[in-house]
Amino acid sequence: MTTSIDTLISARWVIPVIPEDKILENHTVAIHNSKIVDLFPTSELSKKAYNATTHHQLGDHILIPGLINCHGHAAMSLLRGYADDLALMDWLQNHIWPAEAKWVSEEFVFDGSSIAIAEMIKTGTTTYSDMYFFPDQSARAALQAGVRAQLSFPIFEFPSNWGNNAQEYIHKGLQVRDAFKNHDMINVVFGPHAPYTVSNQTFEKVAMLAEETDTNIQVHLHETQFEVDSSVQEHGMRPIERLNKLGILTPRTQCVHMTALNDNDIQIIKDSGSHVVHCPESNMKLASGFCPVDKMMKAGINVALGTDSAASNDDLDLLGELKSAALLGKVVAGDPTALSGHSALRMATINGARALGLDKKIGSIEIGKHADLCAVSIAELDARPLYSPVSSLIYTNSGARVKYVWVNGKVLLNNGALTTLHESELREKATQWEKKIKV
Repeated sequence: MTTSIDTLISARWVIPVIPEDKILENHTVAIHNSKIVDLFPTSELSKKAYNATTHHQLGDHILIPGLINCHGHAAMSLLRGYADDLALMDWLQNHIWPAEAKWVSEEFVFDGSSIAIAEMIKTGTTTYSDMYFFPDQSARAALQAGVRAQLSFPIFEFPSNWGNNAQEYIHKGLQVRDAFKNHDMINVVFGPHAPYTVSNQTFEKVAMLAEETDTNIQVHLHETQFEVDSSVQEHGMRPIERLNKLGILTPRTQCVHMTALNDNDIQIIKDSGSHVVHCPESNMKLASGFCPVDKMMKAGINVALGTDSAASNDDLDLLGELKSAALLGKVVAGDPTALSGHSALRMATINGARALGLDKKIGSIEIGKHADLCAVSIAELDARPLYSPVSSLIYTNSGARVKYVWVNGKVLLNNGALTTLHESELREKATQWEKKIKV
C-alpha cells in the first residue's frame, strides 16, 4: 500500500543539526503538507512505498536545515558599497543616515528588501530578521518571495522618513504587528535601535510593552568600545548594565554585535537568558571589535548569526558568514578547537531558531518540523576531495554552491534558479536605484 505525499528529497549527505554532530549518508527526507514527515536511509525507499508528487534526487549534495539570518537591514542592499572603510559613527552619521533621509521610502524598502531576499535565498537563507523603516513593505517582500521574517520595527528618539519620535515609531510598529499577528510567516517585534539612540524612558516603555504582549526585542548592543566608554561617562554604567536595569534583557531579547565584553557583561547576559547575534564580517569591516563567541557559548549563552546589512558587510551570504565566524572564533579564543564546524552550523540554524523563538518549528531536520531546507552541491572542483561534509560546508565557498531551497516544502530555488522572484527584474531595479542615488 502506497502513501501519497508531496515531496521526497534524497541526498548524498544529510546534516540534521539535531541530534548534534550527526551526519547521515544517503538519506531521504519526506515532506507533506509543508512539514517533514519522515527521514530514513534511501536504501529503504521501496519499503516505505511513498508516492511523491516530486522526488529530488540530489546525489552530489549536502542537505541542511534552511539558514536563519538573525540580523540585517534588508533594504540597505540598495546602499551596498555606498560608504566604505569608515568607523561606525562616521559611517552612520556622515554617510548612511543622510542618504537614508534623502532616499528611504516605501518603494525603496520594498525594492531593496526584494533584492536582499533574492540574494539570501540564492545562498541558502530561509528565515531572516530585519530592522528597518516601513516594516510593512519588508513583510510584503517576504510574503511575495515565500520566506519567513522577523521584522523588528525601529525605534529612535529622532525623526526619520518613517516617524518623528519614539512614541510614533512604537505606535506605527504596533499597528504593523496587529496587521500580521495571525500570520504564520511574519513576526513583528520591537527594535529599539541602540543604547546611544534610545532614552531610558523609551527603553522602559519597550520593556513593559514587550512583557505585556510577549513580544521579542532586538537591539544593537556593545557595537564598539566607544559605545561602552560613552555610556560609562554619560550613565555611569556599561550599556549591558544599563539595559539590564531598565528591564530590556530577558529571554525574549536578541542582543546584536556584543563586542567589548567583560566577564560581568557575559554573566548578566547569561543570567537574563538573552540571546546574542554575532555579525563577524560587519564588525570586521567597521573595525568595531570582536565578539567572544567561544567564551559565551561555554557560559551557556545561545549565540546566533547575522550578516548585518549589505551596506556594512557587503553580502548576505550566511554560509560565508559561517566561515568568517568559525575562523574568527578560533583567533579570538586563541584556540584552533574553538567554534567547530558543527558549532558554527548550529549558530546559523537551531541557535537562530531559538533566538527568534521558532525552534519548535524550524532550525533542524526533524519529523514534525516545517520543511525549510537547503541543498548545497558538492559536485564542483572546489568541493573535492570531500573527506568531511561539515568541513566542505563551513570552510569552502559553499554559499556559491547552493542549488535548492525549500520553505514549507515549497521550492524557492530550483537548481540555482529563483522560482518566486524574477532575478532580471531585480537586477534592473538595483541599477535604477544606483543611477538615482549616485547622482
